[in-house]
Amino acid sequence: MKKIYIAVLTVICTNFYAQTKRDSITEMDEVIINENRFSTPISKQNRNVYVISSADIKKLPGRTLQEVLQYANGVDIRQRGPFGSQADISVDGGSFEQTVVLLNGAKVIDSQTAHNMLNLPLPVEVIERIEILRGPAARTFGINSLTGAINIITKKPTDSGILVSTYAGSNFEKNTEGNGDTFYGTGVQAGAVLGKEKQQHSIFASHDKSNGYRYNTAFENNKIFYQGNVQLNDSNEILGSAGYINNGFGANAFYAAPGDKNSTERVQTTFANLQSRHSITDSWKIMPRVSYRYNYDDYRYLGNSNLNVGRSQHYTNSIAAELNSTVKLSKGEIGFGAEFRNEDIHSSNIGDHDRENVGLYAEYRTSFFERLNINLGTYLNYNSDYKWQIYPGIDASYEITDSFKIIGNVGTSQRIPSFTDLYLKQTGNIGNANLDSENAFQSEIGFKYNKKTFTFNANYFYRKITNYIDWMRNLTTVPWQSQNTGDLSTNGINLRGTYRIDFSRDSRLNINLGYSYLDSDFKSSRTEIYSKYLISSLKHQVTNTIDYQYRDLSILFATRFNERITGPSYWINDFRVSQSIKKFTIFLDAQNIFNATYYEVGVIPLPSRWFSLGAKFVTF
Repeated sequence: MKKIYIAVLTVICTNFYAQTKRDSITEMDEVIINENRFSTPISKQNRNVYVISSADIKKLPGRTLQEVLQYANGVDIRQRGPFGSQADISVDGGSFEQTVVLLNGAKVIDSQTAHNMLNLPLPVEVIERIEILRGPAARTFGINSLTGAINIITKKPTDSGILVSTYAGSNFEKNTEGNGDTFYGTGVQAGAVLGKEKQQHSIFASHDKSNGYRYNTAFENNKIFYQGNVQLNDSNEILGSAGYINNGFGANAFYAAPGDKNSTERVQTTFANLQSRHSITDSWKIMPRVSYRYNYDDYRYLGNSNLNVGRSQHYTNSIAAELNSTVKLSKGEIGFGAEFRNEDIHSSNIGDHDRENVGLYAEYRTSFFERLNINLGTYLNYNSDYKWQIYPGIDASYEITDSFKIIGNVGTSQRIPSFTDLYLKQTGNIGNANLDSENAFQSEIGFKYNKKTFTFNANYFYRKITNYIDWMRNLTTVPWQSQNTGDLSTNGINLRGTYRIDFSRDSRLNINLGYSYLDSDFKSSRTEIYSKYLISSLKHQVTNTIDYQYRDLSILFATRFNERITGPSYWINDFRVSQSIKKFTIFLDAQNIFNATYYEVGVIPLPSRWFSLGAKFVTF
C-alpha cells in the first residue's frame, strides 16, 4: 500500500511540545489560531505564537491549568499555594497583571486583582489546546494584553462516553508544626460527553483535597464545568459554557509574612459565556459574544480564630458583550468589532466602585505577493476612568523558502489598574487612586525554521513599558503603596526547538528545548528602594522535555530552570510514566524529584519532592 506523506510540520513549528501521530500513515489537519476576527493557520502566523496541544497536556506531570503552563517557555507561573491553588501568570518579564487570559476568545479579567485570574473550573481533559501569543496584543484582544495573551480553547467532542479518574500523592513528610500527620493530596473527577452530528455537550466535576505540604497550606477545591455546542445549520453555530469553582486554602505567608502564618482564604468564581458564529454570505461572517464573571474573595488574616479582625471580603462582577465580524475582499480580508465591559466591586477594604470600558477594533490583512503576508490594525479604547486611548500594531512575514520564514511585528497595548491598585486600604498595603494606566510599545523580529523532524524558532524583542505599576516602600516599617514607578525597558531573546526520532512505527522520541533571556533596565525618579514584583522577574529560563513513546506506554522527563533578577536560581525536574490498556490508563508522577528548595513569591517555599499515583477510565 502506498504511503501517504503529509505536511504536519507546520503544526510542530509553533507547538511547545511536538506530539503528532505517525505522519507516514496518518493525515492531520493544521492548527488554526483563533484571534476573534481572523482565523489563521499556524503556518501563516506572523507573531510569536505557539501551541500546547491536548496530546502535550496528556503527557505532562500536572493535573491543573497552572501546572501545565509552568512548562511553557517564556511563561512565568509564580505559585503561592500548592498544585495550582493560587498562582500568578506573566509572559516575558511582565507583571502578573499584564497578561490577559481568554477562554475560547472571551476575556477572563479579574478587576479586583489578577491573583484570581487563573481561578478557572477547567479540567485539563476539556482543553483542546492553549494558544500563547507573546507581546502586546491590544489590536487583537483589547485591554490588559500588555505583554501577551493566553487563549484556552476547549474541545468539541466527536464521540460520546464517560470519564472517571482518581489520584493520591504525598511527599511522605510530617506536619511537625501542626498535628504531626503526613502530608497528602487526593482527588477524584467524573465527566460525561455527548457527541452528535449537530450538537455536542460536556460536563465535568472534580474534588481535590490536601492537608498541604507545610504548616497551614491545606486546600479543598471543588469544580464543575459545562459546555455545549449546537450547529443549527452549515452557516450558524452556537457555543455556550458555564462553570463554578470553590477553592479554600491555608494562606501561610501569602501576603504579609510572618504575621499571617495562620491566614486562610476562600475564593469562589462563577462564569458563563455564550457566543455564536454566523455566515451571512460566503464572504461575510459575524461572531457575537456575551460573558459574565462573578468572584468572591474572603481573606482571613487570623484564620478562623477571630473573624472580626483582619478579614477582607471582596465581591466583584463583570459583564461583557462583544461583536466581531470579518469580510473577505478580492485583495485580503477586513476584520472589525466592538466590545463593552462593565466592572464593579463591593469590598470591605476597597469600597464600592464601578467602571465601564468600550473598545473598537479594526484590522486588515493581505498578501501583496505569494510569500509576503501583512496584518495591520488598531484598537480604540474608552474607559470611564481613563478616557480615550488608541493602540495600533502591524505584523508581517516573508517566506524565503518553504521551510524558512522571517517574521516581524510592532505592537502597542495598555493595562488599566485593578481596583486593588487604586483603592485598597489595609494596615500593610495602601492603594493609589491617582495611578495612570500602563502602556507598552514592543518591536520584534525573528525566524521560523521547519524541516521534517526538526523545527527551530528564534525571536528578539525590545519592549518599553511606561507608567509601570508596582508596590513600593522605602522602609520595612511603612506600608506598601501602589505607584507608577517609572519606565521599564526590556531586551529579550526567545529560542525554541523540537526534534523527533522515529525508531519504528510504534516507537518515538521527542526532544523539546526552550530558552528565554531578559535584560531589563528600570528608570525611576522615585526614592523607594523596596519593590514587591519588579525584582522577582525572570532573567534566564530554560524549559526542556524529553518523552519516549512505545505503543501505549509514555515516559516523560521535564526540566525547568529559572534565574530571577534577585534570589537564587533553581532547577526543577519532574517525571511521568503512563500506561494505557484499552480504555484504562494508570500513571505515576514524580515532581521536583531532586528535592530542590525554591521560592517563586516572597518567602514561600514551594513543595519538596512529591509522588502521585493515579488511574483514569475514558470511553470517548
